[in-house]
Amino acid sequence: MMSKKPYIIPGGIHTDERGSVSHVNDFNFAGVKRFYQVQNKSTQTVRAWQGHKIEEKYFFVGKGTFLIAVVEVDDWDIPSENLQADSFVLKALEPQILYVPPGYANGVQALEKDSILTIFSNLSLSESAADTYRFDPSLWFKWK
Repeated sequence: MMSKKPYIIPGGIHTDERGSVSHVNDFNFAGVKRFYQVQNKSTQTVRAWQGHKIEEKYFFVGKGTFLIAVVEVDDWDIPSENLQADSFVLKALEPQILYVPPGYANGVQALEKDSILTIFSNLSLSESAADTYRFDPSLWFKWK
């Protein structure tokens, strides 16, 4: 198993008479090869579990709120059913980025209608496809 753990990169919002500017100034795009956005049709939709042995991901909510759960996978062929998942709630009104290192599976669920999640990756689409492992959504976490 990997020793690196998921962590939050904090951001902020500056507001004045002109409006507001949201930022995560401590995020460094070095190594990022692509990004994509997720917007679920319903807050009941759960996208879980997708894991990667070598891919790193960064999660940022641009609109609304998302619940993101992560679990360190112990065996990529037959993972233990009793692994402990950690969860994070990311909100557009509280800008931050969640870093998920290699060796983890993740799942996401929008907690507000029309929420938008942006995901940055250190791998190209073809590299990621060769490093994707999918697991049953009911494993490891009780979704809302």
